This record gives sequence, C-alpha cells and structure tokens, in this order.
Amino acid sequence: MYDIAIIGKGPAGISAAITAHARNKKVIVFGGDSKKLLLSPSIPNYPGLMEIKGTEFVKRLNEHLASTDAVLSKKMVTAVYSMGGYFAIQAQNDMIEAKSVIIATGVDFKKSIENEDTFLGMGVSYCATCDAPLYRGKTVAVVGYNKESIEEANFLSEVCSKVYFISMTREPYNFNENVEVIKDIPVKFEGHMHAQKLILKNTEVVADGFFVIKDSYPLTSLVPGLDVDGPHVVVNRAMETNMKGVFAAGDVTGRPYQNAKAVGEGQVAALSAVDFLNGRDK
Repeated sequence: MYDIAIIGKGPAGISAAITAHARNKKVIVFGGDSKKLLLSPSIPNYPGLMEIKGTEFVKRLNEHLASTDAVLSKKMVTAVYSMGGYFAIQAQNDMIEAKSVIIATGVDFKKSIENEDTFLGMGVSYCATCDAPLYRGKTVAVVGYNKESIEEANFLSEVCSKVYFISMTREPYNFNENVEVIKDIPVKFEGHMHAQKLILKNTEVVADGFFVIKDSYPLTSLVPGLDVDGPHVVVNRAMETNMKGVFAAGDVTGRPYQNAKAVGEGQVAALSAVDFLNGRDK
C-alpha cells in the first residue's frame, strides 16, 4: 500500500514525488519521460535555467527524482478505482493500491474512436495483457498508436488465432505470421451490447475483441467519476478534484502549458495529498 500514486512522470509528477518524499510518504510514479520535453530544442522561459535543452532538463529532473526513494514503474495505467478507503490502480496486469492519487498525465487532444467509451469493457479493452485470456483462439483487432501496441499485438498473436493490427504509429514492426497489418483510419465501433465491428475510413474489421493501445486514455475512463472539462481535470487552487484523495497537476489541469506551472502545481498537489493523508490517519 503506497501513500501516494503519481500517474505521469513529467515535471508535475516528478515535482510531486520530490515533495512527497520530503514529507516521508511512500510514493510510486507511473510513466516514462516526457516526449514533449525530449523533443524540445530549448526551453527559454524556465527561471534560472535559460535556454536549457529539453533532454538536459529531463536529465536533471530524473537525477533529482533518483535521489528520492520513490518507486518507478513504466507500466501503463489504464484505470483507477475508488475502493472507499483507498484506490486500486490497474497498471497492465498489476493492481497497485494507494491511499491517494495525483494525476499528472499531461494533456492529449487526440479524439477517441466513436463509441470507444460505450463499448469499454464490452469488447473494447485498453490492456491486452489483462484481457487476452478472454479471447483465446479467437479473432481480435489492435488499434496501435505506439511501440507498446506492437508488443501487445505480438503477445495476442500467441493466444489468439488471428490479430488485425490497425497501424497508427510510425514505429517499425516485425509481427508473427497470424498478424495482418491494416493501414487505415479508425472511425467508430459498432455492435449490439458488445463491440463486434470497427469501421475504418476505407474498410471495416469484424472481430471478437478490440484493443486500443495508446499513450493516454480519456480521463473519464481512467478515473470513473472524475469531473472533467474537455481534456482537462477540474481542480481548485489546492489541486483537489471532485473526488476525495484524488489530485491533479500540470498540463492536465489546463492552460498555460508551461513547465514552471507544472512544477509548482506538482508541489501543491503533493502538499495537499500529504494534508489529506495526515487528516485521514488522525
């Protein structure tokens, strides 16, 4: 049981982890390095670090994070469930428990596939490792947006009789024989009580199950019951959400999308989580 689970390893998440460590809290951080930062040739407006390269900024953040005892996990978090007195965090095939949660996932403006949320848990899944046994010997389709989706498709090919891979990534791939690659744009899921078909721009795929594997998921699917405004989590100045014990920080809370804001909000979110935990323990 962790005191604080931080979802996201960008400036906000790392700032929150550093602050929580300073307050002697047991912390786990989910995620990888910020792609947005790694691709930044320079950061001109971070106080005290004029024109620092994005790669150097990430390096310094990671060095500071490494000085703490925070546990790091690169596993993708697909859902956070409130269990009353704690939270259950589904990270691929693991279930992690924490007393509080800080969402620092950044913001993703990519639209979900139409009816994706409608059929989630009813033929549509975000975790192949978790749900592959349900489709043993059957036909599935993977909508893949990243390198992980390629690995998941190959894993599914060992369990399922046929795998369609709808490629939305530029990552190179080397698939097993029973994986068929389709380069087309997903439009919507169709079915009756259960997803049965994925309509693409130029064709369609019929399968027993569908897996959508990408870097982030709709906030309402990630944390059921969370109050959101479009791609952003609704918070107050203490970075508190509408759910007790759940906090948010960084780009996911809204504009401006600045590193300095993210770091400050990460600190506030961690301090608010610490106050929540101290009051809860009392």
